[in-house]
Amino acid sequence: MSPILTDPRKSEPQSVSQSNTINSTNTIKNNTEGIEVAQHDIFGITKIYPTKVGAREWFLNMTDPKNSSNFFITENLNLSKLSDGSWRINASHVRVVVNTSEGQEKWKNVEITGYVRLSHLTNRNVSDTEISNGLSASGEDEIDDLVFISRSGRHSSEVPCDGTAYNAGLHTDGSTGWKKEIWHTGGYTEERARHKLAESYLNKWVGLKAVVYNIMRDNETSGVKLEMYIDGSNVNNWTKVSDITDSGGWYTKSNNTEFYSAGCGRARDYIIIDGGPNVIFRTDNTLLDFKNLSVREIQPPPPLFANANLNSVFKLE
Repeated sequence: MSPILTDPRKSEPQSVSQSNTINSTNTIKNNTEGIEVAQHDIFGITKIYPTKVGAREWFLNMTDPKNSSNFFITENLNLSKLSDGSWRINASHVRVVVNTSEGQEKWKNVEITGYVRLSHLTNRNVSDTEISNGLSASGEDEIDDLVFISRSGRHSSEVPCDGTAYNAGLHTDGSTGWKKEIWHTGGYTEERARHKLAESYLNKWVGLKAVVYNIMRDNETSGVKLEMYIDGSNVNNWTKVSDITDSGGWYTKSNNTEFYSAGCGRARDYIIIDGGPNVIFRTDNTLLDFKNLSVREIQPPPPLFANANLNSVFKLE
């Protein structure tokens, strides 16, 4: 199969195999309702979960990204169009934000998708190196990576309690993992579900999906499911590489004095059950090429399926 590029194509039914690899040829039925739960989006990329009926969907305008709705790039960084139709941002710290207009429902149960290529910066300077060797301005240990951020508000010391996030990280060393931010900047947790999947994620196109949704039990939220999928060969074949649940016990790294100084009224293992106005595509210390970014409000699976954790991780390289 040729790589997924930028032009939408006609939708076809999709499949999920027993090996947890999702491809573009068959169909899967919901065991309880008998409906299809996977199909293509407008770019021809396989959906893991269906879009919730009547809910929000956002797709990057590949012709003119800055003309996409509810979209901005912090510091108004320049974009360069590449010969294959993808786009490049050559900057050390990139924050691409999909926000929420007044009156719109916040992003909550979401499937975030994109194809990216990371490479070394062409104009890395001393300040970039100094930052990468220590802590970022956000207070998080900074490494060379791409992060899909969900359930997020504004990340600023002016409104620290708005800075919540579930962070799905794709690291240039070939690993992936999840972090949580309970407030900005003293509410970061250690990374969970870190797995080494490849020798490197530099200089190659990789598809990444981050799926975040609440698990309901007796009509109450019992936790938040975090799933990550990789298309390591850029051919629209998706493999689940992490599946964890935040149901408590995932504590911030900061001590009590620092954590409670923000006055957010949250526990140190706070579960982010509410939606946030922003979804963010973030890179640090890498040059970013990207295409076919999307965010969809999904219909989560029934509790029986949502509570089944996947413990095995599939090596892609």
